[in-house]
Amino acid sequence: MSRAFANLLLVVVTAALFLGTPALAQPVKEVDICIYGGTSGGVIAAYTAQKYKKSVLLIEPGKHLGGMTTGGLGLTDIGNKYAITGLARDYYRRIGKHYGKFEQWIFEPHVAENLFNEYIKRGQVNVLYSHRLNNVKKRNQRIQEITIENTTNPSQKQVIRAKMFIDCSYEGDLMAKAGVSYTVGREDNSRYGETINGVQLMTGHQFPDGIDPYKIPGNPTSGLLWGISNEPLLPNGTGDRKVQAYNYRICLTDNPANLVPITRPAHYDSSRYDLLARLIEAQPGKYSLNQYFIWSRMPNHKTDINNRNGFSTDMIGMNWDYPEASYEQRAEIIRQHEIYTKGLLYFFGHDARVPLPLRQEMLKWGYPKDEYTDSGHWSPQLYVREARRMIGSYVMTQANCQGKEVVTDGVGMAAYTMDSHNTHRIVIEKDGRKMVKNEGNVEVGGFGPYPISYRSLIPKEADCQNLLVPVCLSASHIAYGSIRMEPVFMVLGQSTALAAVMAINAKTSVQKIDIAKLQQELIQNPLADGSIPEILVDENDLNAVSKTGTWHIEQKNKGGYGPSYMLGGLQVGDKVRYTPSIKQTANYDVFVYLPRIEKATSEIGVRVFDGKTQQETTIKPAEVVVLGQTSGEWVPLGRYELGVGQNNYVELITKQTDGSVAADAVLFVPVAH
Repeated sequence: MSRAFANLLLVVVTAALFLGTPALAQPVKEVDICIYGGTSGGVIAAYTAQKYKKSVLLIEPGKHLGGMTTGGLGLTDIGNKYAITGLARDYYRRIGKHYGKFEQWIFEPHVAENLFNEYIKRGQVNVLYSHRLNNVKKRNQRIQEITIENTTNPSQKQVIRAKMFIDCSYEGDLMAKAGVSYTVGREDNSRYGETINGVQLMTGHQFPDGIDPYKIPGNPTSGLLWGISNEPLLPNGTGDRKVQAYNYRICLTDNPANLVPITRPAHYDSSRYDLLARLIEAQPGKYSLNQYFIWSRMPNHKTDINNRNGFSTDMIGMNWDYPEASYEQRAEIIRQHEIYTKGLLYFFGHDARVPLPLRQEMLKWGYPKDEYTDSGHWSPQLYVREARRMIGSYVMTQANCQGKEVVTDGVGMAAYTMDSHNTHRIVIEKDGRKMVKNEGNVEVGGFGPYPISYRSLIPKEADCQNLLVPVCLSASHIAYGSIRMEPVFMVLGQSTALAAVMAINAKTSVQKIDIAKLQQELIQNPLADGSIPEILVDENDLNAVSKTGTWHIEQKNKGGYGPSYMLGGLQVGDKVRYTPSIKQTANYDVFVYLPRIEKATSEIGVRVFDGKTQQETTIKPAEVVVLGQTSGEWVPLGRYELGVGQNNYVELITKQTDGSVAADAVLFVPVAH
């Protein structure tokens, strides 16, 4: 071979490798478990699998981990803290430590992201950023390998082979490309015997009656204002493929030293907000931003802003194509949501149709300099509330949420209200008058924590045998609205990672693992590190709780830790005793859960016996500050060395009869945590 030809061949081969052309085989990486999607659930899944000594690759199409938890959703949707277990609970405890508390559910985006990065570092997890799914190869109902591509340079491709795959993306792309059955949109109520699925015209986040939908009021020939559809309202409960609205959870600040002003965004079009101007005009005297946004305060003068009422941050009806769209189409949908939302903020601060008090209030706010520093101080994560949903071995439905059907193979819990944001903005006729209304909003709660079936996290065996799906799980639209919360995704990420480990160890499919063993391991090793688990004594544990005086179980109010709490303490000296069963001698931090109730007593006596000495203290419920969407707060009682057995106890004692005593749960946390 001549030197000139050899040099030419070297140039061709090098170019082929650089360009990702078929001239050379694509690089191949092999791991035990491949996790697609660096959402909150994806990070916890990867950490869990690594702690169980499996090789892991976490693939994230973007540049950041944590999904919506780091993307602005700082006011965590909980439902009931009792449902948040394992590493998810550990995550919020570590958030609390950052802010000087036992646990906390409100936080700044960068604090949330830094903590996920700590998990990655502690778990020594291999993360591949800026790569997305290109293709899936499957044989005999098992994924053999996936091909991924560089997000910014798709010609650069790589092959990943794994024994198990976990799809933790919000979109369910891996699930779909693997040929797993799924659905998009809302089922007809008749599909699963539900009552609040499908089309729903309710009063939540709605326009008041009488707001004209036409560009020239009263003139249909003038056309509809931006954002209004001319589709007819279908009968209540009718299924369709429409998707509930997406938005950005907006982080702003009113700290002048950390503020970047909100300026007129590129492609700003004030006509997009003509309907909002009519809404403002129809509501004279509503001059607070909180009447148009859910304006939640976060630490350090920041916000988590969410949708409120008829016209707000939800870009209703503009996301229906997103779940099954190409990457390029999704990027355009995301871009339009960003333009809309930045324009909305600018409109409130500068449009003459906005009353001066509202404009002045908005102008106090700006983008925080210390958040999203590589994306113009704007969140890189659109709130994809719902995209594809798997149709798996079991489908969670409204009956599961409301406790009418209870599964026995639960590997996590949910507790949030069945919640759907609006899906459609339409014209209806009422009393002979045309008016605009939003359709699709549902908020139905009133139930306690309920188990999520393991079978809802796995495909049908005929579809795929080595894939788990903890985010786009198998649930009806309305049940998914209760389950789809970030802490729950973390819980399910841990559960599916452990299931994948068990399937590898047993050389079997995800459908044939020992579910009872999975459930037991989640209880016995909640932090996936072999540490001593904490001990919870709840009022329902008859073997560990005794009482004197008159007490009754309260279940109507979801303010307790778990499905209920005891209410009573009508006479001075009435008490409830909690006796833990200590398995291992250690120092324990002891906490009592204090639900937020009406007409609480001014003082509660607390007595702690550590097997040797007795200590007493007093809690004043009015002084307990409850932050975030949570029903109560853990009140610290101190640190005690507790020995093996049942020689220790905590008592709540009535000291004043000027209100009720709520007796709920007591927690014993090993100091090693």
